[in-house]
Amino acid sequence: MRIAKVVGMAIATVKDRRLEGGKCLLVSAADSAGREQGIPIVALDMVGAGEGELVMIAEGSSARVAAGDVNRPVDAVIVAILDSLQHNGKTTYTKS
Repeated sequence: MRIAKVVGMAIATVKDRRLEGGKCLLVSAADSAGREQGIPIVALDMVGAGEGELVMIAEGSSARVAAGDVNRPVDAVIVAILDSLQHNGKTTYTKS
């Protein structure tokens, strides 16, 4: 799993039927302090995350399992909203 920050939404009115009912969010990889890093990707939201929140994502075949259907066409799924992070013994992120 990876740490990511929700940076936006991906809205598609025409999509594969296996994506219906799911919310697609734009996430960027994040460091342990919650700072964005890298190019955003689209992730299926399974937990009700919102813009600006720090989340954990599963990718690849683990994402399809987390989405509840191994045939679902997803590469990334948001599986948790982080309350805090500790790195090297220090709290580096706390949800406000």
